[in-house]
Amino acid sequence: MSETSPQLIRLADYRPPEFLIDAVELCFELDPEHTEVSARLSIRRNPAVGQANGSLRLAGEGLELLALALDGQPLPPDAYRLDEQGLTLWQVPERFRLDSRVAIHPARNTALEGLYQSKDILCTQCEAEGFRRISFFLDRPDVLARYRTTLIADRKRFPVLLANGNPIERAELPDGRHRVTWEDPFPKPCYLFALVAGDLECVEDRFVTASEREVRLQIYVEPQKGERCAHAMQSLKQAMRWDEVRFGREYDLDVFMIVAVSHFNMGAMENKGLNLFNDRYVLASPQTATDEDFAHIAAIVAHEYFHNWTGNRITCRDWFQLSLKEGLTVYREQEFAAGLFSPSVQRIRDVRFLRAQQFPEDAGPLAHPVRPDSYLEINNFYTATVYEKGAELIRMQATLLGPESFRRGMDLYFARHDGQAVTIEDFVRCMEEASGRDLGQFRRWYEQAGTPELSIWGGYDPTAQTYTLHVRQFIPPTPGQLVKHPLHLPLAIGLLGEDGRELPVWLAGEPEPPAAGTRVLEVTESEQHFVFVGLDARPVPSLLRGFSAPVKLKDDLTESDRLFLLAHDPDGFGRWEAGQGLMQDLLLRLVADPKASLPAEFIEAFRHALRAKADPALIAEVLTPPSEEELGEQMAVIDVEGIHRAHRLFGTELGRHLREDWIAVYRDNAEADPSVLTPEAVGRRALNNLALAYLMRAGNPEGLELCRMQFGKGRNLTDVLAALRLLVERGGDDAEAALAEFYRRWSHEPLVIDKWFAVQATAPHRETLVRVVTLLHHPAYDPGNPNRVRSLIGAFAAHNPICFHAADGAGYCLLADQVLQLEPLNPQLAARLLKPLIRWRRFDPQRQALMRAELVRISKQGARSPDVFELVSKACS
Repeated sequence: MSETSPQLIRLADYRPPEFLIDAVELCFELDPEHTEVSARLSIRRNPAVGQANGSLRLAGEGLELLALALDGQPLPPDAYRLDEQGLTLWQVPERFRLDSRVAIHPARNTALEGLYQSKDILCTQCEAEGFRRISFFLDRPDVLARYRTTLIADRKRFPVLLANGNPIERAELPDGRHRVTWEDPFPKPCYLFALVAGDLECVEDRFVTASEREVRLQIYVEPQKGERCAHAMQSLKQAMRWDEVRFGREYDLDVFMIVAVSHFNMGAMENKGLNLFNDRYVLASPQTATDEDFAHIAAIVAHEYFHNWTGNRITCRDWFQLSLKEGLTVYREQEFAAGLFSPSVQRIRDVRFLRAQQFPEDAGPLAHPVRPDSYLEINNFYTATVYEKGAELIRMQATLLGPESFRRGMDLYFARHDGQAVTIEDFVRCMEEASGRDLGQFRRWYEQAGTPELSIWGGYDPTAQTYTLHVRQFIPPTPGQLVKHPLHLPLAIGLLGEDGRELPVWLAGEPEPPAAGTRVLEVTESEQHFVFVGLDARPVPSLLRGFSAPVKLKDDLTESDRLFLLAHDPDGFGRWEAGQGLMQDLLLRLVADPKASLPAEFIEAFRHALRAKADPALIAEVLTPPSEEELGEQMAVIDVEGIHRAHRLFGTELGRHLREDWIAVYRDNAEADPSVLTPEAVGRRALNNLALAYLMRAGNPEGLELCRMQFGKGRNLTDVLAALRLLVERGGDDAEAALAEFYRRWSHEPLVIDKWFAVQATAPHRETLVRVVTLLHHPAYDPGNPNRVRSLIGAFAAHNPICFHAADGAGYCLLADQVLQLEPLNPQLAARLLKPLIRWRRFDPQRQALMRAELVRISKQGARSPDVFELVSKACS
């Protein structure tokens, strides 16, 4: 571990800032090797805070101080102290102007925080605490200021100069440089500051708001890539209109800009008026992006745009409130995406991601509440808990309050807190006032870590014609929280009769039955009982419809109940969940007994689902089994080899038994127009490629021929990549020939080559680890590019369990080596790669020892950054 441990930051220790900054004037003389930043800050003492000691502390890291003046007078060295973490001014007046000038070096900034270089582009990333790498500042989200930013640079090298807000002045300078000044009229925290300088192509469009204001829309990309921005631009316009209709939110500046760069630690950043994007979430054409890529682009463009109100106009008081902007905006993004595609399919995909990413987080040493109590490094709390579980908490409030009350609560939130830095309590309080509901117990969701376990069992009384549901909730202990209290959660259910019809969910004591369909029950106690009346036969319950609460559900449904729900449940999510339950139970039986086989009734149920005239995307989801990682989460001790063997057997048997059906499905869907992105076309491709996968896993010769043909046609990347994955999974000469051809065809497309690396890293073969090591030395591999690192090392560790968890521990050693190499360059990326090692307690003793040994090695040889130090110390404690 490092000699000086990072300081623990606690929510309980929050204090308002002693000083406020009203206005910021910045001037950047830009050069990759040596940039000089002049800052003029208008500072005053915070009237809400009592008299302090007169000193001012400003954060600053890696800054070379060139000049410092207070109210125009240069400060002598004894008037301040400069250290590695910032600047302290010993005595300052109540109100003053502080001028500073610093030098920074973007080309050397491999951490990709602050101002850095991506290829030939200079750009910034300031969330969470990157601005302190640009200038001395009160780098905290509750200090909001108005910014005026002037950029000066060589015109030939950096013809495009962008910053937040609206451009107000341009000038040509006599030395070949030019100057552009931008002004942002809205107060913002420094984490939302952004600038971009480079030789960029601009794709432009217009949007007319509901109040008939015209907004310029601009997407900046590397030259010759503008033709791949059409989908991102269309998604932006759809998001702008959706936010006006759904939440009454109009855009507020004259221009909205997106810039795509190739070196970016995250997906995108919502800087006010100037969004910075990882280029994988902007650039797309059918030949260079998959259907999944197109969906991600639409969602992430919308997400960052929605932040304009939920994150920018209203921001977080402190970083413990991160889910106030991220969870709320993920919910808004999910609702937007559900409107673009099938709502059921979108919900299924959101729940898949939650279960794959957030549930394991809740069950491991990194478990934390949606609003954490403390942290060492805030970058480590950009987690699935804050984002995805945070979104589920917003969704539950919308479900409990109903659409009208929820919208009133949102309107009140926007009206009351515009221009403020606020807390989660402020948001929930708006929901309470708008609805008249008490959400005091619901607040526990923000305070308690862990995934609740909901046990539900039912009993039918034929004499009384009643059906009783017994519900019990339990929240397991998590680090630092051994005692948990009951939560307030919505339980959406339906009741189905023998013929599959929806029945009224009629509670005892109610004067008359409600309309048939979904009903939301409110669970608030450790154990509750709900009695339904007017039932002349035992109903089949459809439980947790739409995944109305983020819980692990244990029920007493029989296999025949699940088969019935798979065939008849009108709720698309419910049908999928029934199929998942059937497949999960069957796969776990195959893990326990390798000689077990697929029951005939199960095969027939899936044949029936395959032949149903339904949404092809939903059919594809229903017939896709739980992943190996998802199955592992159902076991006390993860059986790596057993799960992999069962998964392969399942695919082989279902492919063999339904061979004719899979071939028929493939032929019915193979001719879908490769360039069309309608939900129908995307669903047909998904079902088509699922059919091909089952045929290939069954070892069907016709399947191999179809796979070769699909790869060779190259009609769109979705189909080509699906075929490549299957050929590589099968192995042999076909795989090597396809990999060589794929690289030859797309070697000039970095985003496509990322997929080429990932396909090889996730191949379930013994030799894959050796291949990954070899690929580390491939000319196309760049350890300085986070996308490339994630596509190889990240994909191997997170999505290839049979190889990463090889019994000899070689996979663990490889990951630890890469973390140690990356940490000095990019600690944030190193910490995120590390996470597969952290859940070592879930495996058998041999693997536990090997994984923990690598964590100890990292702690002794690395862990110099707060990012890695925090994760390793929690994992080893």
